[in-house]
Amino acid sequence: MSLERTQFEILTTLTESKVPLTLRKIEYAAKHSLGMINRTVTELTEARYMEDGKITNSGLTALEPYRAKRAIFIAAGFGSRLVPITLNTPKPLVRVHGVRIIDRLIDACLEAGINEIYIVRGYLAEQFDQLLYKYPMIKFLENPMYNEANNISSSLVARHMLSNAYVFEADLLISNPAIIKKYHYTSDFLAIKKDRSDDWCFKVKDGVIVEEKVGGEGDDIWQMVGISYWNEADGHKLSKDIADVYASPGGKERYWEQVPLVYRKDRYAVEVRECHDEDIVEIDTFNELKAIDKSYDV
Repeated sequence: MSLERTQFEILTTLTESKVPLTLRKIEYAAKHSLGMINRTVTELTEARYMEDGKITNSGLTALEPYRAKRAIFIAAGFGSRLVPITLNTPKPLVRVHGVRIIDRLIDACLEAGINEIYIVRGYLAEQFDQLLYKYPMIKFLENPMYNEANNISSSLVARHMLSNAYVFEADLLISNPAIIKKYHYTSDFLAIKKDRSDDWCFKVKDGVIVEEKVGGEGDDIWQMVGISYWNEADGHKLSKDIADVYASPGGKERYWEQVPLVYRKDRYAVEVRECHDEDIVEIDTFNELKAIDKSYDV
């Protein structure tokens, strides 16, 4: 059977604990009232999805439709604002404190049990082969249009793999791998709550993204982080909608996430999932790289 959201949240809470949880601990972790927790735990126990504060094998089976099964990395671009370092190295392969940017993202996926990993490559594509020594499970998707179109061309290449899938911008420096979750109740986009932002951001209503724009302020403004998750149904819709928008006038100039959030937004209800400034950062310029890693400041 499909799970109600509170049932889902309790079961995922149980998967994240190595010890049995009391009702009080579940209440604290799942952030619902004790009465709601008590009723839902009774339902889950009767369904044999949990027992004595632990998830059962039947509970894990019930969570299976909500499990992230694959990860797609958009890594085809040049990274012009990080010149001169990107003249010879694709931005995701740039090292920060000795570790390639993309390695931390891949490691976070593996920690979450996501082993099916695709990298869409274009600029200096052959350099990504070096990743295979550490990550032999990686599969590459080639984007021949990376120099002629925006990143929608990378999503076009990967459009048939987007169900139960994460999509990553491959140049994000992650410091908290726990933000990559094994289970998702619905499609969502990571974002940081802000009073105001000059960057790409979302306007959110009742937890759902209703607008994507550059800059904003107010109680409903969330700064976009380039990590999203797409459930099975939305992934199937994206495979068609990406191709349709790409083929439309001006389609090659679009950003890929504008397909579900702007040009076909009536077909999706994408939720926002909160993270924080200290969890992840996008290194946009060479000066920002030097500020983070002093070894470049020579």
